[in-house]
Order: sequence, then C-alpha cells, then structure tokens
Amino acid sequence: MKRALITGVTGQDGSYLAELLLAKNYDVHGIVRRASTFNRERIEHLFTDIHTAPGVSRRLFTHYGDLADANSIRRLIYEIEPDEIYNLGAQSHVRVSFDIPEYTANITGLGALRVLEAIKDYERVTKKRVRLYQASSSEMFGSAPPPQNESTKFCPRSPYGYSKVFAYYAAVNYREAYGLYAVNGILFNHESPRRGENFLTRKVTIGVAKIKAGLTDMLQLGNLEARRDWGYAPEYMEAAWRMLQQPEPEDYVIGTGESHSVEEFISAAFVHAGIADWRRHVALDPRYLRPSEVDHLVADAHKAKEKLGWSPATKFDGLVKIMVDADIEALQKSESN
Repeated sequence: MKRALITGVTGQDGSYLAELLLAKNYDVHGIVRRASTFNRERIEHLFTDIHTAPGVSRRLFTHYGDLADANSIRRLIYEIEPDEIYNLGAQSHVRVSFDIPEYTANITGLGALRVLEAIKDYERVTKKRVRLYQASSSEMFGSAPPPQNESTKFCPRSPYGYSKVFAYYAAVNYREAYGLYAVNGILFNHESPRRGENFLTRKVTIGVAKIKAGLTDMLQLGNLEARRDWGYAPEYMEAAWRMLQQPEPEDYVIGTGESHSVEEFISAAFVHAGIADWRRHVALDPRYLRPSEVDHLVADAHKAKEKLGWSPATKFDGLVKIMVDADIEALQKSESN
C-alpha cells in the first residue's frame, strides 16, 4: 500500500486527487492550514467514521502545516514517510496575486522550495526515495504565443505566474543537481463544481443559477475577451498521478487543445440554463481587470498523450453543463432547506 502526502488537500484539485488515490488503495495524508473556520467541505465525504462503521479503517488523515513553515513540512515528511508527494498548495488566484505579491511568492514559489529541500534532506538521511509532483501552471506562459507546450518559453504576466516559474525551475534544478524524482505538471485551466467561488468559471455558473432562480439580475465580470483552454479537474488529477508512475521524471503539459473566450463560456452557461440573452445580465467591473492580461492560452498536450496515455474525456460544452447543473441543483437544495 502506497502512502501519499498532499499539500492543498482541501482545495479543488486536492479533494479530487485524494478521491483518486483512495480508490487506488493509497493511504492519503493531507496538509491543512490552521484557521478559525473549518474549511474541509470538499473532503468531508472522504472520511470514514470509525465509530459508526466498526471494522473499517480510516485511510485519509489530515495534519496541520503550512508551506510558509519549513519545519512543519520537514516534520510531516519524516513522520508520514510518503512514497509520493503532491505539492498542490498555493495562493492560486491570479488577480489577487497582484494585491499580495509578496505573500504569493512566499507560498507559491518559496513554498515549493521548502518542500524540495525537505525531500532532499529526508532522502539523504533515510536513503528512502520520494516522488514529487509540483503543480505548475499555464499562467507561466503568459504572453507566449499559442499553442504552448513543454518547449515554449515562459513569459509570465502576474506575481502568480512568475512565482510558479520559480517553483518550476526549483523542481528542475533539484532533479538535475540532487537526483530527486520531481516532475512539473503544467496544467492549463481546469474547473469543476468544486472550483472556488471567487474564480471566474464558478462565479459565472453560480451567477447563472441565481439569475435563473430570480435571486439576482446582474453578474459583474472583468475581461470577456481572454481565451483559455478549460478542462475538467478530476481528469487532470489522473494525469498528475500518471506522471509519478513513469520510470523517469519528466515535465508535462496538460490541456484539451481547445481555446474559448470568457464570453463563450458565459454564453454557453446562460444557454444551458435556458436564458437567451446573457448580455442583459452581465456588466463590466474594472475591479476584476488585471494590471497585465494573459490573452490566449491553449495547450499542446501531445507528449502527455504519447507517454502517459492521457487525453481529456470532457470537453468545453460538457464542462459547462456539469458546472451549471451542479450550481442550479445546489441552489435548489439550499432554498428547500
């Protein structure tokens, strides 16, 4: 039985990855930050209550830790002795990264360095091998012309983007300098009903659900012209797992190979909800514009298909349907309670 450690386990990606690994018979350990609120809704269903289900062992464990605290990361690696580590934790909101660039660099960039340094020390002392997945991002490509693949030059356009570039090259350097098994998964935008409510796609689908229910009439958004490659988050976590099962560590781009504008996403969401004219319900709010924009991201994921045997099953229209249906259903349930 393998043992995995996930930073950011309570996030969208962490929750889907935990599900995947538990289904593959892993023991899963997740790092959570101490906060005054109990923010574990995405993984609550994965816990087994050993008091009400006698004979069933618990295989998902959470531990307090923080990517800003090197000692907590090091301590947990020594205690858990993981076979695989998935570093998903980050300050991951691009627009917010302009407001808190130092914090973003500390968690998203230096946080990855702290994980790498802890693994290097652990392997040196214990002689045990650990495989690391570093969550990289298509935002690293920034203004580079599409399509983007593993050979495309990075041109980040945000504190989040250049913090991820730092983490990417740190993983590459520790792989080359110290022989660590470290891979970068350069994932393009991936969404789901578990996406944070302040992220664009989820903001749209929640807004559509509320407009359909007559609870509001307007949706405030930023740049509608930016084009992105949107995929379904659970499938991308399958790709992340496959990366760590390869004989040699390599970096991979993951995406659908299709790009759509924000306007197209909005239109598709409203149409699926049965609302004909989305323009009557959407207004531009300058607060949501970035100081520097990324215009067009679309993945060339041929390497992942050839070497990992991975390709996306859910395309754009299917993703929009999944998200809109989920938010409409969630709103109906909340109103009936």
